[in-house]
Amino acid sequence: MTRIVVIGQGYVGLPLAVRAVEVGFEVVGYDTDKRRVDLLQRAKTFIDDVTDAQLATMLASGRYRPTADATVLAGFDVAVVSVPTPLRDGVPDLSYVKAAAVELGPHLRTGCCVVLESTTYPGTTEDVFIPLLEAGSALRAGRDYCVGYSPERIDPGNPRWTLKNTPKIVSGLDERSLDAVVGFYEQLVDQVVPVRTIREAELAKLLENTFRHVNIALVNELAMYCHGLGIDIWSVLDAAASKPFGFMKFTPGPGVGGHCLPIDPSYLQWQVRRAVGSNFRFIDIANDINDHMPDYVVTRVAEHLNRRYKAVNGSSILLVGLAYKANSGDARQSPALEVARRLADRGALLTAVDPLIDPQQVPPFVRVVPLTTEHVECADLVLVLTDHDALDWSLLERWSARILDTRNRVRSAEAERL
Repeated sequence: MTRIVVIGQGYVGLPLAVRAVEVGFEVVGYDTDKRRVDLLQRAKTFIDDVTDAQLATMLASGRYRPTADATVLAGFDVAVVSVPTPLRDGVPDLSYVKAAAVELGPHLRTGCCVVLESTTYPGTTEDVFIPLLEAGSALRAGRDYCVGYSPERIDPGNPRWTLKNTPKIVSGLDERSLDAVVGFYEQLVDQVVPVRTIREAELAKLLENTFRHVNIALVNELAMYCHGLGIDIWSVLDAAASKPFGFMKFTPGPGVGGHCLPIDPSYLQWQVRRAVGSNFRFIDIANDINDHMPDYVVTRVAEHLNRRYKAVNGSSILLVGLAYKANSGDARQSPALEVARRLADRGALLTAVDPLIDPQQVPPFVRVVPLTTEHVECADLVLVLTDHDALDWSLLERWSARILDTRNRVRSAEAERL
């Protein structure tokens, strides 16, 4: 039986481990976070896309072993590295990628295959990851074992596009490596997309998210101008989206968040600056606009309250949604939390409704409450920041005159929209 090691059991690695077990592989799910491993060993999930029942089935099959013991990595046929690559002071932090390579190196064996999935800048796999793999082994990439890069495309909470039906970019160090990577992922996903070089695959991932980041910035800035002009941005977007070619609809909001958009374009920016000594101007502009959106939302809150002779200081504000996107409990880099911090700094009394978010991710100055008539009645303003489908929107619409909706979810002419 083919033995798979997945290093990193988070939003990317865990769904991959689930899929690998489903198709019949023996899977070791390695993570240095012992608390996370303990949860997995007890069939307790911590991400939206994997259920407790799925984990229980995996464990019962005997083909899934979550562990924090690096010695269990030995004897793998395929190892996939899906660890975080955060930014530290604007510089890519590859410490987790490096640590994974160091752990894997001593366990390399002839004929095995290693794939990096972590988002990173072009050159990481060949210039950083492979040398560290080989520092712990006499084997050489391309000659003795295969190496590839396949960027993750996980969209947490998206029921339509999953790991299985989202096309998977794959690349290899050489032709034999590419064949091995293609052969592995063809068993997991419906479609693989081979790319000629590893660097091209690494850059493709950054381009995908930079494209989205820039276009969100475009509509965010347009939303601010439309408010000043007295034009409904949402109506404008719907009208433009009727064009069947040459236009892709993006929508404004309180900012960008999650594990990709606030980070990936800055990886590209960092490399462009390092390689050619200048900035990628679109990224600079997009960062400036999207980073400013929480401040703009707070300004709109103040305007709304001022019209009713109230100040932000001392006002009770009910935040609807704290996660970075709808139908997900993921609060990483969430703009909703940035809005909350700015409102708290101005003296607002904050409560929040979010049925999906882990309470441990909520800052202490925000009190989480259920969505009830009482809590809506007590609020001076209801601020919609994340539009989860599970929320009772009809209840909110009854109080729409006191709503500022940044997501265009409240269907009432009385509600104020971004």
